[in-house]
Amino acid sequence: MQAQLIALDWGTTSLRAYRLGHQGQVLEHRSLSAGIMQLPSTPRQIAGQPCSNGFELAFDQACGDWLDAEPRLPVIACGMVGSAQGWREAAYQPTPASLDALSATLTTVRSVRGVDIHIIAGVIQRSALPNVMRGEETQVLGILAGQGNAQPLLIGLPGSHSKWVRVSEGRIVHFDTFMTGEVYAALCAHTLLGRTMQPGGEFDLQAFEQGVAVALSSAGQAGLLSTIFSSRTLGLTGQLTASAQPDYLSGLLIGHELAGLCASLRQQQAPLPAVVLVGSDSLCQRYRQALVLAGFSSVTLAEQATECGLWQVARQAGLLSGADSVLLKEL
Repeated sequence: MQAQLIALDWGTTSLRAYRLGHQGQVLEHRSLSAGIMQLPSTPRQIAGQPCSNGFELAFDQACGDWLDAEPRLPVIACGMVGSAQGWREAAYQPTPASLDALSATLTTVRSVRGVDIHIIAGVIQRSALPNVMRGEETQVLGILAGQGNAQPLLIGLPGSHSKWVRVSEGRIVHFDTFMTGEVYAALCAHTLLGRTMQPGGEFDLQAFEQGVAVALSSAGQAGLLSTIFSSRTLGLTGQLTASAQPDYLSGLLIGHELAGLCASLRQQQAPLPAVVLVGSDSLCQRYRQALVLAGFSSVTLAEQATECGLWQVARQAGLLSGADSVLLKEL
């Protein structure tokens, strides 16, 4: 099948490249450890000229052969490649943000190959405590392509910095960020809690659910800084094995994240909405289990959100000719 678009998901640590065909079908996919903070540094020839620019080197490594074969393919990118530390800064777009707004504000950088890379802007929420995201907005657009304007909808993107995005009438109207994944890694590796843990075992669902339940209980109202110490004390008193402690702490942190999310929804006087999760399967399964315990009745998982979002923006921006939108698959 003939390709119609090269789509790049270019983050801090990784670069994912997609060769997309009719209706956004993935024809080929590559994943490189060439994020903006670990770009290649060995100079080489690109398009007949010496090059030492890390972004150019990574771009050529990811899809140079695709462009050799089909040099007129349009290229679109999202993620940290558009940050101040990226290849070219793409200014944040304010909430409410829509497919139309993000498609109309692409930032272009010309590669040494003579190919334009169209970079999608991130989104900023201006408030007393501002919030930003880059890359997640494209995943949200991909999910919305398969959801229509179903209301209400909450999109969860768990990870190092989990995002919870509220959408209304096809627009990103509000989002919250929780540094759950990064805090979990730091607690396990750099605090006393990690000293008694035995990581690497099979997932302990019972310990995980126990942690979630504690965070959502009256004991959890003391706050995360208090309850995390129970990861150690339950071990010292023989109520939690060393191998169960990592999953207990994971459930505790995710439970506090969801408690904060529910509190935010109550402030907005909003009922618990349907949730769509996108991310790694194992992490999304943890979040789905925790969401059910927190009272969310409708939780589904989505896949191919990034590819779909990149395709939708390229289509709306006129980079494609006569392409139909792709339907997002759901599990």
